[in-house]
Amino acid sequence: MNENTALTPFRIDIPQADVDDLRSRLAHARWPLPVPGRDDRDDFSRGIPLPYLKELAEYWRDEFDWRTQEAGLSRFEQFTTVVDGQTFHFVHARSDNPEATALMLHHGWPGSFAEYRRLIPLLTDEFHVVIPSMPGFGFSTPLSATGWELARTTEAYAEIMTRLGYERFAVHGTDIGSGIAGRLAAVHPERVIGMHLGVDRLVLGLVGVKFPAPDDLSGDEIDQLEAMHAASAAERGYLEMHNHRPDTIGAALTDSPIGLLAWIAEKFKTRTDSGHRVPAVDRDELLTGISLYWFTRSGASSVQFYYEAEHSGLDIVMAGAVPSGWAVFDAHPLVRRTMDPWNAIGHWNEFTEGGHFPAMEEPELLAGDIRRFVHGVS
Repeated sequence: MNENTALTPFRIDIPQADVDDLRSRLAHARWPLPVPGRDDRDDFSRGIPLPYLKELAEYWRDEFDWRTQEAGLSRFEQFTTVVDGQTFHFVHARSDNPEATALMLHHGWPGSFAEYRRLIPLLTDEFHVVIPSMPGFGFSTPLSATGWELARTTEAYAEIMTRLGYERFAVHGTDIGSGIAGRLAAVHPERVIGMHLGVDRLVLGLVGVKFPAPDDLSGDEIDQLEAMHAASAAERGYLEMHNHRPDTIGAALTDSPIGLLAWIAEKFKTRTDSGHRVPAVDRDELLTGISLYWFTRSGASSVQFYYEAEHSGLDIVMAGAVPSGWAVFDAHPLVRRTMDPWNAIGHWNEFTEGGHFPAMEEPELLAGDIRRFVHGVS
């Protein structure tokens, strides 16, 4: 890669004019007309309910303190660097132990590096933690070009670790980040010490779609899997837009904070702790992540990653030669039955708690599992 390989220190500093503009837009929101019978703030059967959305928007406008959240995120050392023409932002939280193992954490959508902020202090006594923002996400903007899909992003991440001086490192991922972690292990097995994934029962919606289903499922297991497929189908509206019409939804996510709030906050309801709480993550943490999408205009650019992945022709790959570990949150017996039918994964732990965003929901459980896994493969 013939380009400037400099690592440039970065500090978050959103202009006050942008903060004021957000509050003004929230204050002048144009709300849908209420639908009779749709007044239960906890009823997400048709999407995010208007009473809950209004409540969350009012808090974002009147009580949420961006500057406090910004200062909290700025406690972590951050950099930008240009790889293959694209600016990448990343956190580099170094351990006081110079011999600590390097650990790369990978987020997905609608996440960001900020979802790991409670996890970082639980790991830095043993790990040098690196958290890149995916191309088009957060401060890894604007997009330099089309074509930023899984394989290209994986190579960029490997290059970032090279620039940081880490020849060997462990990886952890959730959501889309699991695909990046898996591909890093598959194409760079000589560098990846171990691959750790954080998943939840929602992965069952991909069995038979992205992942093959075992041939020997019982009738009851097939019924359970079909029920998960039906639930997953109800969640796929956003995915089809991302996969095929990112420009259309991107315009709404860039111009309307209410649109962005509804688009993302709904997922933090349906993907956390089986939707038992509204939502199962701290409200300020939720709005910090959404604010990052708003201020960086990455509502539009982040969804491009889905289009690129859908049209790249790449399959999901996991490396058999690299030790792997799974932490399953909100566990369901069918997850291992379908994803690891031969019990080949050496490190497999299941937790009744948590959901799709374990670093936000159950950071202590996740940190402990990552530690145990890396200790076992180092």
